[in-house]
Amino acid sequence: MENSKTGRKTNKRGASNFLVQGIILAAAGIIVRIIGMFYRIPLADILGDEGNGYYSSAFSIYSILLIVSSYSLPTAVSKMVAVRLARKEYINSIKVLKVSLFYGTVVGGLGAAVLWFGADLFANDFLKMPYTSYALKTLAPTILIIAYLGVFRGYFQGIGTMLPTAISQIFEQIVNAVISIYAAAMLFQEGVRSNALYGSTQYSYAFGAAGGTIGTGAGALAGLLFLLFILFSYRPVMKRQSRRDRSGYLETYGSLSTVLIMTVLPIVFSSVAYNISIVVDNSIYGISMASMGMGAPEIAANWGIYSGKYRLLFNIPVAIANSLASALIPSLSQAVAERSRTQIIRKISMVIRFSMIIAIPSTVGLTVLAGPICNLLFSRSDNVSLIKMMIYGSSAVVFFSLSTVTNAVLQGINHMKTPLKNAIISLILHVGILWVMLYPLKMGIYGVLYSNILFALTMCLLNGFSIRRYLNYRQEIKKTFFLPTLAAGIMGAVCYGVYFLVHAVLKHNILGVLASVAAAVIVYGVLLLKFQCVDESELNGFPGGRKLAGIARKYHLL
Repeated sequence: MENSKTGRKTNKRGASNFLVQGIILAAAGIIVRIIGMFYRIPLADILGDEGNGYYSSAFSIYSILLIVSSYSLPTAVSKMVAVRLARKEYINSIKVLKVSLFYGTVVGGLGAAVLWFGADLFANDFLKMPYTSYALKTLAPTILIIAYLGVFRGYFQGIGTMLPTAISQIFEQIVNAVISIYAAAMLFQEGVRSNALYGSTQYSYAFGAAGGTIGTGAGALAGLLFLLFILFSYRPVMKRQSRRDRSGYLETYGSLSTVLIMTVLPIVFSSVAYNISIVVDNSIYGISMASMGMGAPEIAANWGIYSGKYRLLFNIPVAIANSLASALIPSLSQAVAERSRTQIIRKISMVIRFSMIIAIPSTVGLTVLAGPICNLLFSRSDNVSLIKMMIYGSSAVVFFSLSTVTNAVLQGINHMKTPLKNAIISLILHVGILWVMLYPLKMGIYGVLYSNILFALTMCLLNGFSIRRYLNYRQEIKKTFFLPTLAAGIMGAVCYGVYFLVHAVLKHNILGVLASVAAAVIVYGVLLLKFQCVDESELNGFPGGRKLAGIARKYHLL
């Protein structure tokens, strides 16, 4: 009986630890995204729309090569290390680290070589933006650095701590922000001199974009050095554990390499299929517009607005929603391991519902405040096209949040191949729709915007059907979609009204935006409680939730 009680207590502590570690990583992800948004604003002002086009296009190619080479390493390494530590195979866990470093060297080196030597081919033939090659070559060494970074992050996650990963991500982004802005400004001026020397207008944008990518490499290197310091400090613990290893089973490096590759491949294929749409869009858009007579500078400028500004803005709430959801995914995995259907259903419902509670009002807010927000953040630019993209495309927040969260749910219930299959189907449909919008309908950059939303929507539907088929599960509609949409609609009206009044009286855009956002947060929060979208037990489950529940009770909101 005593052992049974102890087991239950251990399970509770384990579940609590999973949630705490998830929240740490989620909080770091939110901080990183916020830093990323704020440094990309001055960077966008320095580069201009054309420079942003080169910068974003280079990153689309870099991102795919990164996914193929090393994006999956943290997940794969953490799984392999955790399994061996659970069996107290400490020597084997260190062997996993060594094998992973060798694997990272090979695939990271190959990825860096492909990007360096293929930069001109990608820029000239694939993107139809020749000046992108400078930024591509600058990014090449970063792929190798990220491979090592992924291995060390995976190792620390495998031993049960997200703190090194979280701190290294924040440290990496801070260094990235500082170096990117400084290098972009310096190289942009160098490009201006090259323009005068060679009679061109594009060297300043190309060099500036390359300067921005220098920060990415510098940030990754800073994060790697930090993790190396942590690993060096942890070496005495690793040695003590190795001396205590009594498992009597030593795996060969060959067998571990096979297991690593078999663990990496499903994650790689799924990630590539889901994320390659932006690269496909970039290529198809560039080729189609060039065939219609549009020049490379105009193609780059349009893509810079779409990818460097529009996608930057809508990805902020997507990242926050997904970070909150990711904090709940470990407890879903535990429920699957315990074969508790009640817990599985409850966790899935919570993941999807809380994601929508963030995404739906974000969509409404970006729609009603599209002009004020764009003009505030990108004050030096003509934002007519960006504002139109934001109004027409803000629904991407909901669909990309929901598709990513349902991907995670399918992976959490051990159906790893299903998101890959759904992503391939969605991508095929997406390419066909994009072709129709670009050629017969001649919708230009808005064809890219609409087809991307339809890609995410298709993923949502296919993932939803898959979850229903595997679990006979239907998402609750009223509290997940209907009531948050109603609350967000009222919030949007109040938000716009407050901005209109403050701006009309004070003639100040910043104060108008701040006042309207503050009003939106308060109104939406109150309506969520009054509509009972969130109950007291759910509120208590979040950090600081008990204090919020106390305030809500005081004002009769619960």
